[in-house]
Amino acid sequence: MFSLQTGGALAVTLFGQVGALGVTWLRLSWAALILLLLSGPSLWRAVREATPRERASVVMLGTVSAGMMALYSEATARIDLGTATALEFLGPLVVAVLALRRRAELVWLLAAATGVLLLTRPWNGETDPVGILLGLTGATCVGLYIVLTQRVGGSFSAVHGLALAMTVAAGVTAPLGAPSVLAAPSWHILAATLGIAILFPVVPFLLEMVVLQRMNRTAYSTFVSLEPAVSLVMGMLIIAQTPLPMELVGMAAVVVAGIGAARGTARAHPYPRRTSGQRERRSADHVENAISVPRKRGSTTCDSSDPR
Repeated sequence: MFSLQTGGALAVTLFGQVGALGVTWLRLSWAALILLLLSGPSLWRAVREATPRERASVVMLGTVSAGMMALYSEATARIDLGTATALEFLGPLVVAVLALRRRAELVWLLAAATGVLLLTRPWNGETDPVGILLGLTGATCVGLYIVLTQRVGGSFSAVHGLALAMTVAAGVTAPLGAPSVLAAPSWHILAATLGIAILFPVVPFLLEMVVLQRMNRTAYSTFVSLEPAVSLVMGMLIIAQTPLPMELVGMAAVVVAGIGAARGTARAHPYPRRTSGQRERRSADHVENAISVPRKRGSTTCDSSDPR
């Protein structure tokens, strides 16, 4: 999260030269090139061995990633970094709330809505409504990104899956970002976006794919709930975006809502307890399966929904 938000804050400083979409396209292009080099020839073998459905998942992930980054960049060009991050966080938050079974848990959605209102303060007319709309639209992409990242991570290694997804994302954003970059080419912009691309998306996206192979979505969502706060801190440190007291309260409400919804999802879908005999049989089954059934290519752990 710190790598992602640092890269996002630094990217804002370049928007005035080639535009938000130009910076986004360069970052995705650099990320794709770096990951393709890291993958090497084994990537093409993985693509040949993949099923059509697995390849389609990669294309979907790349498209969603392009939308997520483009919308986020355009939003941060209009509104504060912390506010844009909080708006995008509503995507996975709403998904978590919809999975809840108790009406009392809807308090988390109410807390998130209150937090967003305090962050955006629509009553004073100062916040850019286009920026808010872009952030809310990006929230849909974030929710889809989490699901698709977990799916691709179960079919490809983290580096292979992300190399393919970033290549697709760079191609999707090229018509939107390339014209502004080619109209005013600059070695400074190329070098700066290369460094930013390592911070975001290469490092955080790789870590997220690895994490989602090893952690269930509830635990992951609990950690991600802290991202709006991290974004606010990095916005203060890097681009001097000082929040108002009301915005701090709103940010706290969004973070608490995310943690509460994630924990509520875990309670809504409890894992049944097993007796000692059941645990022994399950252990024996795992040993037998490990011997007789090969692991799925690219998978490093058991299914992410497994509580272990």
